[in-house]
Amino acid sequence: MTAAYSSSQTGVSSATSSITDHRAVDVSKLSQMYQHYVEVKEQYPHAVLFYRVGDFFECYFEDAVTLAQELELVLTSKQAGEQGRVAMSGVPHHAWERHATELVQKGFAVVICDQVEDASEAAGRLVRREVTRIITPGTLLEDGMLKASRNNYLAAVVITNEHWGLAYADISTGEFLTCQGSNLEHLAQELMRLQPAEVLFPVNAPDLGTLLRPGESSPHLPECLPRSFCYCLRSQIPFSQGEARSRLLAKFRLKSLEGLGCANLPLAVRAAGGLLEYLEDTQKEGSIPLQPLKTYTLTDFLIVDNQTRRNLEIMQTVRDGTYHGSLLWALDRTNTAMGGRALRRWLLQPLLDIKGIRARQDTIAELVANTGLRQDLRSLLRQIYDLERLTGRAGSGTANARDLYALAESLGKLPDLAQLVAAAKSPFLKALQQVHPELEALGAKIRAHIVESPPIHIKEGGIIREGVNPILDERKSLVKEDQEWVANLEVTERDRTGIPNLKVGFNKTFGYYISLPRSKADQAPDNYIRKQTLTNEERYITPELKEREARILSARDDLNKLEYEIFVELRDEVGHHAETIRNVSRAVAAADVLCGFAELAVMQGYCRPEMVDGREIHIVDGRHPVVEQSLPAGFFVPNSTYLGSNIDNNGQLTLDFAPNNGHGEPQINPDLIILTGPNASGKSCYLRQVGLIQLMAQIGSFVPATSARLGICDRIFTRVGAVDDLATGQSTFMVEMNETANILNHATNRSLILLDEIGRGTATFDGLSIAWAVAEHLAMEIKGRTIFATHYHELNELAGIIPNVANYQVTVKELPDQIIFLHQVQPGGAQKSYGIEAGRLAGLPPRVIQRAKQVMSQIEQHSKIAVGLQNLE
Repeated sequence: MTAAYSSSQTGVSSATSSITDHRAVDVSKLSQMYQHYVEVKEQYPHAVLFYRVGDFFECYFEDAVTLAQELELVLTSKQAGEQGRVAMSGVPHHAWERHATELVQKGFAVVICDQVEDASEAAGRLVRREVTRIITPGTLLEDGMLKASRNNYLAAVVITNEHWGLAYADISTGEFLTCQGSNLEHLAQELMRLQPAEVLFPVNAPDLGTLLRPGESSPHLPECLPRSFCYCLRSQIPFSQGEARSRLLAKFRLKSLEGLGCANLPLAVRAAGGLLEYLEDTQKEGSIPLQPLKTYTLTDFLIVDNQTRRNLEIMQTVRDGTYHGSLLWALDRTNTAMGGRALRRWLLQPLLDIKGIRARQDTIAELVANTGLRQDLRSLLRQIYDLERLTGRAGSGTANARDLYALAESLGKLPDLAQLVAAAKSPFLKALQQVHPELEALGAKIRAHIVESPPIHIKEGGIIREGVNPILDERKSLVKEDQEWVANLEVTERDRTGIPNLKVGFNKTFGYYISLPRSKADQAPDNYIRKQTLTNEERYITPELKEREARILSARDDLNKLEYEIFVELRDEVGHHAETIRNVSRAVAAADVLCGFAELAVMQGYCRPEMVDGREIHIVDGRHPVVEQSLPAGFFVPNSTYLGSNIDNNGQLTLDFAPNNGHGEPQINPDLIILTGPNASGKSCYLRQVGLIQLMAQIGSFVPATSARLGICDRIFTRVGAVDDLATGQSTFMVEMNETANILNHATNRSLILLDEIGRGTATFDGLSIAWAVAEHLAMEIKGRTIFATHYHELNELAGIIPNVANYQVTVKELPDQIIFLHQVQPGGAQKSYGIEAGRLAGLPPRVIQRAKQVMSQIEQHSKIAVGLQNLE
């Protein structure tokens, strides 16, 4: 690495007067190489062009400035013919992936223009270069560019009025799905669920497209779409119905789209076709082995909107956006990258099908009961590499020898896996009992062809074992003989010349040479031909050494080419088996997730929830799965939950009775619980706990409770915490009202609704009135299963008015000078919030606490709110 590329300082004096805009040059005055650079740059004006020059990838003009500024490299300059000096920066060819990754993470596209012939073959002309790859945030394949435990989605969107089509793919794993809808808010929510690295959007633009940097908006994008994504604007043509349909049929070799489920979904087809065209345009070296397109609808899964995912901290925490402390962190016991990605997908798409949930539960139950099987399975899974992505790289032509050997090692574990689960009865373990013979043979063939520790670079030899190819073995033998001759030359020449410090060396520029100290140069034999003079030594060549060198280098080039050809043929064979390998990888990933769930169930004492068709949510001694793991063992206080009355065919309530919950007589199963209690007593934790238990149950996991009987939810809604949205000018209260309106407009009697402090962002009378009306509407009109946490104790009156409403409280123990939070949820409504006591615990000055108590006493004496509410009856 030269100083020009390794320094962390940007800008040097030689760059100050250089040309930094390729459009400002007279191309005819540029040297031939720079003319070609400008020609390629004109084809991809919105990407950073990496141009191979010897051992470096170099950038010129504005791309050099971008590279230097974004990656803190030196900006220098280079003579480019009569036009003068142009700005230049670059990176070593062996490190291009790392630098390209940094640029892509910042929202840039990178075009790789590589040398496609050896410089020795150019014979005085410009070395032939071609664009071999276009790398964008959504088209990453290299292992170092991807996060192992999460998908990297490329999405494409087509919108017509309020109707939309969405397609998305992860080219590293081959997933390819599409759907269609009629509400732009649903599209926005689906994009938030997927978190795509890049979104394609059709506009009237004939070129590669304008890749917007994160946060930039476009007049072509509807306001509801998230502005945080990286959008690539594309030509309308590949998104047209005819073009898209033809491309899909050709890709999957079909005569009809009926089998893909999207024949009558024109917008979904257009989005999928546009996505395919983008892949064809960016993947120059080979096609991506995508799985057959799958069509889905948003109602196929439990709907959890982005706000609920945030409030329940499913993927990351609310406070600092970290993985640690999220539900994903608490549940993840996977041992493979495939399993980690599968767990994330399951959490984002919980099931509605009880049969599917029970199949997952059956596998967990078998692994819980069989400790030896579970532990052996986890141990074996740790030895399996990322089959999905290894196969993707092989199929796209980007895999190296180490990738193939890792794939072969993993395929070799499949028979061991099948033998381990041979006696298993549950569905997800039975799926591993059969191993495709062709995959066993493929793994054996790769191990027989590739050396155990192959080099990273695939064009420099040293990859293929002996015995694979007779011609290769013969050439290796000849090279070995010549190398042994050179290795023995040093000893031979020392004996012949009597010079003990004579050396034989090799230099990439000058080839083989014999080195003598300057003081011994007069003793050089007559057949020594001086090649190079250095400060302390003289270097020579002999006719025989020159002949051997020519044979060695020629044979080595032939060897490397032959090894590369054998390797590429083997890699292509892996690509032909991509679909079979990926089917196996999905089975392994599912088993990995369920094995992790079983381990978690044993370690944390989780139970198998009974999933039923009704509306009940019966949780005995439930616990928050994240908080429990964050506390010392035994510190978490469990609480039970009983929700969900029956609704007959006429929509009338028929009240159930919950089992005795340990607090007295059996309680009526309400649809709405008014939950009161002091601040910091655990109300929000209790709300989230119920939501997380329901979510865990619908991904098939066991749950943190003594027992649970749960009906299927169609949606989970949460309104927890105070957040403003200054970017759109919305106050905390407006955000709260928007979220509440969304819940009231979309919830059904099959939904789970978790509300915390509705109406607290405005004046007391306004807020109380809104809270009362919202709770009343939920109980009487929607009849959704709701927990409504509030400090408006007046809402306890609802339980005496509406039969499917019940009061619960988080209890405290009062002492003369303090309160103790018991964190226990019991029947009955609290009459105090103990807010002043919470302020004292937070450290408010004693004088402030005392004055607050005086003011509260005066307010209580003059308050007429309770009287007014009684009149509402």
